[in-house]
Amino acid sequence: MRVHDLSGGDDVLAHVETVARRALRRYDVAPDAAVRLINVSENATFTVDGGGVRTILRVHRLGYHSPEAIASELDWAGALRAEAGVRTPRVIPARDGSRIVTVETPGADTRQCVMFEFLPGGEPPHDRLVEDFEPLGAITARMHLHARGWARPPAFTRFHWDLDAAFGASPRWGSWRDGPGMDAEARAVLARLEARLRDRLGRFGTGPERYGLIHADLRLANLLVDGEAGTSVIDFDDCGMGWYLYDFGAAVSFIEHDPRMPEMIASWVRGYRSVADLPRVDEDEIWTFVMFRRLLLVGWIGSHSAADIARELGAGYTRGTCELAERHLATP
Repeated sequence: MRVHDLSGGDDVLAHVETVARRALRRYDVAPDAAVRLINVSENATFTVDGGGVRTILRVHRLGYHSPEAIASELDWAGALRAEAGVRTPRVIPARDGSRIVTVETPGADTRQCVMFEFLPGGEPPHDRLVEDFEPLGAITARMHLHARGWARPPAFTRFHWDLDAAFGASPRWGSWRDGPGMDAEARAVLARLEARLRDRLGRFGTGPERYGLIHADLRLANLLVDGEAGTSVIDFDDCGMGWYLYDFGAAVSFIEHDPRMPEMIASWVRGYRSVADLPRVDEDEIWTFVMFRRLLLVGWIGSHSAADIARELGAGYTRGTCELAERHLATP
């Protein structure tokens, strides 16, 4: 299992903040800029306020992406903004023009940092999820159309979100079997779910009409809704090759139990089809991808105990996954 590198507690977080402050020396930022940690999930994300300007600084975790892979992420996010009308944050280069700043700390690690513009907006309100899933479907379709036709740079490299990444010998987010609160009964139910998912996805296939470059983490926290600017898409850190419908599964992360799921699915599909084709046979597999993402998240919670949401959800998420799995397995 890959253990999150920020799981070492306050000492590690203090070190990461030191890295962030070292990185700022490379930017045109006021020396007295205020640096505040706002999120620890995979990477550490800071707001930087100085000279009346706010920016976002991301300090990358260790061992997840190479500098080439980070550059590839930035390339696609920039191309989406320039070519597909998808609002994404611009990268703010360092004084020497670098998009990625490498920070070395004596006797410790070397980390990559990226600075982004600060975009307005906030997470979609939960009382408007059905309505907001329609424009999300349209945005997702624009991203998928762009991915299908985009000429990737020669050095482009990103990982895959396939069955091996989910359930192979070294799952990218850790094994669901190590999820919190896992007991023999839960393992039995979720093993049946994994077998069902392997079968469905094996038959669904990875043809180019169904599998390609995706955001892979379009959950609500990575959408910024603003009344004037519209919806922005942030945090492409997990983008890679995967099933296009996985982007819907990711969109409902942590809310898969919401009783409005049928309406949210219908709204998303309606928005998607306003931009691109979505065959009915593909639509019929949406719940396959909801459960695929859910099972990955059980492993993620187990291997990311330092993340706020992992601590909050804990064993309850495993129990809820078993309940959803039972219902899913009862469906022909």
